[in-house]
Amino acid sequence: MSVIYVALPVALIVAGCAVVAFTMSALRGQFDDLTTPPWRILLDDEPLPEPGDKSQNTPVP
Repeated sequence: MSVIYVALPVALIVAGCAVVAFTMSALRGQFDDLTTPPWRILLDDEPLPEPGDKSQNTPVP
């Protein structure tokens, strides 16, 4: 029974920290755009040239 005197305050502190962290991130706009970040990783900036392709910016000796 004496464990509850330690476990309950620790659980309440952890839950309170989670609520504060969620509130701070929500107020700062962390959850505003949930669809763009998963798609951004799939889109490359520029396609890489093929290893045998000589038409892409090859230096002239």
